[in-house]
Amino acid sequence: MNRTKDAILVELKFHIAILSFTLFLSAPLFARDRSDMIVMNNGDHFTGEIKGLDSGVLYVSFDYIDGTCSLQWSKVHHLESKQLFLVKTEDGSVYSGTLNTAEGPAGRPMQIQILESPQQAEMVEQSQIVQVRQFSDKFWQRFNGEINSGIMYSKGNQSTQYNLSSSVAYPRERWAAGAAISSSLASSAGSSVSTRNSLAIDALHLLRWNNWYYSGVATFLQSSEQEIQLQTNISVGLGRYFKNSNHAKISVLAGFAWQNTKYSQSTNSQDSQNIAAAMVATEVKLFKFNKTNLDISGTVFPALSQPGRAFFNTNATYYVKLSRHLTWNVSFYGNWDNQPPAHLSGSDYGTSSGLGWTFGNR
Repeated sequence: MNRTKDAILVELKFHIAILSFTLFLSAPLFARDRSDMIVMNNGDHFTGEIKGLDSGVLYVSFDYIDGTCSLQWSKVHHLESKQLFLVKTEDGSVYSGTLNTAEGPAGRPMQIQILESPQQAEMVEQSQIVQVRQFSDKFWQRFNGEINSGIMYSKGNQSTQYNLSSSVAYPRERWAAGAAISSSLASSAGSSVSTRNSLAIDALHLLRWNNWYYSGVATFLQSSEQEIQLQTNISVGLGRYFKNSNHAKISVLAGFAWQNTKYSQSTNSQDSQNIAAAMVATEVKLFKFNKTNLDISGTVFPALSQPGRAFFNTNATYYVKLSRHLTWNVSFYGNWDNQPPAHLSGSDYGTSSGLGWTFGNR
């Protein structure tokens, strides 16, 4: 009974920390004049504030409309803005500057002029631009992120399951950093409380070769199902974006990892294990205009110091957009160990669904 109460108290503190951190970062973005001009292919003219471009959607806010509107990027014919933006293209190139549409011969694809300075301008084909973000000199206004939460209750076996997760990203011109945290708790009559908490911190830097980058990732995991008190994994590697468009992003990262696992004191296994491993990770993101997103990631760690042993982690989330910032999502998580210590479970996995809220340019 005491163990159940302690687990719930720890979980509640963890959830309060997630909420406090996310709410602190989700302060409104900086305000500016809504004087950007957008012209659609059908001739419609709009004047507002360009918030950003992501997943083939151009987000714009207007003085006379509450909230942010979504415009299909492929149907934009002309735009102008004096605001500074970070612009990323399919081949991995990154630019910063104001935006304008360059006039070209009839029938030619629209060209976007990115004015980096009065003496330097870059011309980029519209279809090659995959991401546009407002650029700010203020630190706190550069964050983007989301928070998701869900709860399930069954009267039959008096079971309750709830989860809370959040992620933040800090994008810059040639590098980016981010963090993701998640927590879940499940309890039912006659059984002990099951908890799982994880934290991931990552950073990447683009190389001078298009779509190549190097990255470092640190993850921390607690799982009562596998009796893991704390598992720490530090990974570094070289990665490449194989697809980077307005409809899909596919990347692969390969390198090496060090992992330390400390098991709970209730087990008879070795208190702590240190393992050197190779690492291969892949991430797939699929988009459909202003409707759905699918994010799938997976990482395998073949142990080098214990040949034959391997670890595998995966996360998958399907999002349905209800409004600009509100989403409904279904997610799956799992981690496996093919050679766990004796009498311990080699897997922990589960599903959840609930509502999510995005902030920044997400």
